[in-house]
Amino acid sequence: MRLDALAGNAPVKARLEAQSRGRGLSHAYLITGPAGSGKRTLAGLLAAAMVCSAPDGRPCGGCPACRKAAGGIHPDVVTVAGEDGKDLTVAQVRRMRADAYIRPNEAERKVYILPDAQRMNASAQNAMLKLLEEGPPYAAFLLLAEAAGELLPTVRSRCEVLALAPVDRREGEAWLRERFPDAPAQALSAAALRCGGILGRAVDELSGGGEEEAELSALAARLADTVEAGDELGRLELAMPLEKWDRERLARLLDALRAEALRRLERPGQSESARRRWMAAAEGLEPLREACGFNGAPGHLTGWLCAVLSQ
Repeated sequence: MRLDALAGNAPVKARLEAQSRGRGLSHAYLITGPAGSGKRTLAGLLAAAMVCSAPDGRPCGGCPACRKAAGGIHPDVVTVAGEDGKDLTVAQVRRMRADAYIRPNEAERKVYILPDAQRMNASAQNAMLKLLEEGPPYAAFLLLAEAAGELLPTVRSRCEVLALAPVDRREGEAWLRERFPDAPAQALSAAALRCGGILGRAVDELSGGGEEEAELSALAARLADTVEAGDELGRLELAMPLEKWDRERLARLLDALRAEALRRLERPGQSESARRRWMAAAEGLEPLREACGFNGAPGHLTGWLCAVLSQ
C-alpha cells in the first residue's frame, strides 16, 4: 500500500501492507488517536485504496477513482457525521444501513467514513453493531475516535483497531520539511517540538491557523513556570478555569504541557533533580492524557494535573 502521506506509525503501515498483500483490507476499522494524529489522513488513504482501480500499489493516487476520492466526490466514499455539529443519531445510522445495501456505483467496494464515531449514543452504536455484523460483503466502515474506549465493547470487537501514535520528533521534523520547504529550519524544529508528535497541530501552526495552539502552548509554559518556581498557588489559579473546559481542549493542553516538560528536560545545564522533576512530569501526564479519552470529568482531571505537577 502507498501510505507515505501518513507520518510515522510504521507498525500500522506494516500491518495494512501485509493485509493488502494477503487477505485484503478489512470490512471495518476503528482508527484511534488524538486530534491531529492523522486519523482522517489514514481514513482517506484506506478509502482511496478500496475504490482504486489500479491492479497494485493502491491507492495509486492517479486513477480517476483516486482523484475523485481525494476530491471528496467519489460516489462510493460516503462521510457520515452529525448534522450541525450534533451527535450522530440512530436515524442516521439506519439510513446508512439502508444505503449500504445499494450496490456500489463505480467501485468494487462502498466505503463509509464516520469521523466522529464517539459521538454516537448507545442506540446509534447498537444500530451500527448490527450493520457491522450483517452488512453486505462489499461495504466497508471506517470509524474514527480519539480512544477505543469511547465506543461500546461490542462495536470495538467487530472492528480492527488501528491506534495512531505520536511521531518521533526527528521523523516529524523531516515530514514537515517536505511539506513546508520554504519554512525556516528553526520554525520547523519548534513546531515539531511543540506539537508533541501530533503533526496536525504543527501543520496548523505553520499554516498560520494555529492561534489556539499557540495559546495552549503559552499556558503550558506558564504552568511549567509555576513548577520551576514552586508556586503552588499560582498553579492552582491557572488550573481552576480548566474545570470548565471540554475534554478535547484539555487533552490538547496536556499534550502541549508534556511537550513543554520534555523541552525543559533537554535544556543544557540542568541539575539532576530538575531532570528528574521534568521526567516525572512527562511520565505522569501520559495516563492523565489517556484518561481524557475515557470520559474523565475535567474537574477530576484538573485535580490530577495539579497533583502530577506537584511531584
